[in-house]
Amino acid sequence: MTSITVLGGGNSTEREVSLKSARSVEFALKKSGYVVTSIDITEISSIDKIDPTSIVFPILHGANGEDGKIQLLLEKGGYAFLGSGSRSSRNCFNKTITKSILKKEGIPVAEGNEVTKDEYWTHYLRHKPHVLKTDEGGSSIGTYIVANPAKVDKEKVDVVYRFGQKAIIEELIVGVEVTVPILDFTALPVIEIIPPINEDFNYDNKYNGRTSEICPATGISKLLQEDAQDIAEAVHKLMGCRHLSRVDMIIKPDGSIIVLEINTIPGMTNQSLYPLGAKVYGLDFKSLMTEFVNLVKRDYQLV
Repeated sequence: MTSITVLGGGNSTEREVSLKSARSVEFALKKSGYVVTSIDITEISSIDKIDPTSIVFPILHGANGEDGKIQLLLEKGGYAFLGSGSRSSRNCFNKTITKSILKKEGIPVAEGNEVTKDEYWTHYLRHKPHVLKTDEGGSSIGTYIVANPAKVDKEKVDVVYRFGQKAIIEELIVGVEVTVPILDFTALPVIEIIPPINEDFNYDNKYNGRTSEICPATGISKLLQEDAQDIAEAVHKLMGCRHLSRVDMIIKPDGSIIVLEINTIPGMTNQSLYPLGAKVYGLDFKSLMTEFVNLVKRDYQLV
């Protein structure tokens, strides 16, 4: 019988989301007949508790979970684990590195730069509609959308810089926000994200049930959805991802597609986008977890 160790929690700002994801994953794996052990990774050193014969599912978000650190320890320990390796995880977690790699390969990304707080106030994009966001992180934490540059809230700027000495300032892209889950190297159906009227897709609206997440997308042509899927698959491969990822994009009114970021460990709660795309593709949550197990077994040549 295959043994699975689910790592959840962690010590990042996304701890609560990670715990919810880990509980969902644990429940589905147990329903499929796997022997499951759950570990709350309050410290990275907690991986010493992992059964070396088990398959590891790192269901962790944010720093010390998604940034390659725990993946490096798992690699050094010889563990078979789900998801991208340490180098890919590190590169995807850092938005500046991601943008640099994608831009070099001709993938369209938002115009912007990494800036300190002092540099932010004098940057040319500061006088245009823009987004200020932490260089490393997820779940829309540490993101400030400035639609009116004449009314920048200094306190909100300060909040972004609590996550690090540098942040990214980017042009505000107006269009339809979509995300494309990737399973192995295949794009799942496109998910159209529609936040509440006159509001942004921020942390609260991501989890409070007020945002509409439409899959399959209805407000985007089939051709544009196929383009978004092709781009998502290309991003997944270019960033060296493995098993799963989720690529966030904006489709502009002229039909051009801008890549925002890639998530190597997407949320797995009952409100998360990745499981929604998988369900429309034909994989319920239980089947999705079994598919994950099979991908790990394939890549680590496990019986």
